[in-house]
Amino acid sequence: MKLSIVTTLYYSSAYINEFYKRTKKTAEGITKDFEIIFVDDGSPDNSLELAVAIAEHDSRVKVIELSRNFGHHKAIMTGLRHARGDYIFLIDSDLEEEPELLKIFWEKMQEENDLDVVYGYQAARKGNWFERVSGKIFWNMINKMSYIDIPENMITARLTTRRYNDSLLEYNENQIFLGGVWPDVGFKQIGVKVNKHDQSNSTYTFSKKISMFIDSITSFSNKPLVYIFNTGLLITLISLIYIVKLIYDKIVLNISIEGWSSIVVSIWFFGGLIILSLGIIAMYLSKMFLEIKRRPFTIIKKIHKKKGNNEN
Repeated sequence: MKLSIVTTLYYSSAYINEFYKRTKKTAEGITKDFEIIFVDDGSPDNSLELAVAIAEHDSRVKVIELSRNFGHHKAIMTGLRHARGDYIFLIDSDLEEEPELLKIFWEKMQEENDLDVVYGYQAARKGNWFERVSGKIFWNMINKMSYIDIPENMITARLTTRRYNDSLLEYNENQIFLGGVWPDVGFKQIGVKVNKHDQSNSTYTFSKKISMFIDSITSFSNKPLVYIFNTGLLITLISLIYIVKLIYDKIVLNISIEGWSSIVVSIWFFGGLIILSLGIIAMYLSKMFLEIKRRPFTIIKKIHKKKGNNEN
């Protein structure tokens, strides 16, 4: 198999047919030996039915039906595990990322020796001012806390070699953050500036974005724990200095200390700091708890292919 094209489905019914036609046309311009893998991530609409209908008429199409919604990144990894191509093209199906990027990435891949990944990044973030500003803050904080350099404004679309894909699949953590895993795998990677269209309402709600931010930090950085230690150390040193000062004022200068307001404020401040610190530690412990249980990454309900060649 020369080329595998992997995409996920979640509220994708409005785009599937056009995505399929444009992707097939672009792939046929490169090779006749390709496959298209749709991963239905428990989509509530009729995305699965539309994709299965395509698969029943095209033997190059495979639809992986998950038993429920597991999340975008897990669905992606499931699709990549079933890709058989020497090259794997990953892209979202909502047409915000143009299927024709495959040709651009393919030509870039052929230009340089020993190149394993061609990925896209946004020339300018789409969305309103809040999405742009929050996105900027997100990537800045991620890079400041991460031990690896994560390219800013990456999109899903990317073309990779088989050896890169096999290395990527060795990452078996249950709570996976692909934005950090992709550069962490290594190999030679090159970014291509692209324009991402704004054709659909994002399924990433504000709460999901917050959750993803927390997952990304706790997956790729221990700096929050280091910050807790440094904060505790600093507070301890300041407290010791202040205690020495109080003793000096009382014994040497005979100054009496009065007032409860400062004590109450201090209790509230340090109480909140302790709870915050425990919360951060709890998030790391929660991740460890989820990982050591070794539960299935995703559960496949059925694999749909052309009639007479179905897998269960």
